[in-house]
Amino acid sequence: SHDTVRAITPATLKSAQIQLGTAVNSTSGTAINFTGIPSWVKRITVMFSGVSTNGSSNLLVQIGSGSFDVSGYISTAQIGTGPVSSTSGFIIGGTTASDIRSGTVALFKVSDTVWVSSAVIKVSTTGAGVCGGDKTLSGPLDRLRIITANGTDAFDAGTINISWE
Repeated sequence: SHDTVRAITPATLKSAQIQLGTAVNSTSGTAINFTGIPSWVKRITVMFSGVSTNGSSNLLVQIGSGSFDVSGYISTAQIGTGPVSSTSGFIIGGTTASDIRSGTVALFKVSDTVWVSSAVIKVSTTGAGVCGGDKTLSGPLDRLRIITANGTDAFDAGTINISWE
């Protein structure tokens, strides 16, 4: 029997490692954008560390291919007293200005254009919450953003980063 030997190139090795994005201070603005995500990515992790806003809007994680998709999501979060849902993004709970969010949202590629999310987030005033959803894109995912659901509340504390593999 003969064994097949495959050379491991730097490009192959890099695509097998977890790649860390550049951390962004979430201290101003209504959206934190990450673009240029490679087409070979099969899993993205969004990391929240002490993230807060100045209002009562939930946060959304939106993805896209060429532009951000703002509709067509099926997403629910169970935080505090009950579930909240969104069709505008993968929803992350927290509904007071004093809420501080820490935790992760994992996005998994199901097929060429279908992605699912799974999250566990600690929200300071309501304990921990779980979130999940799915979304079909028009093409390969190349961008992700975290945005306030109402589009007007602004980030005022914390750090957000992503990793991909």
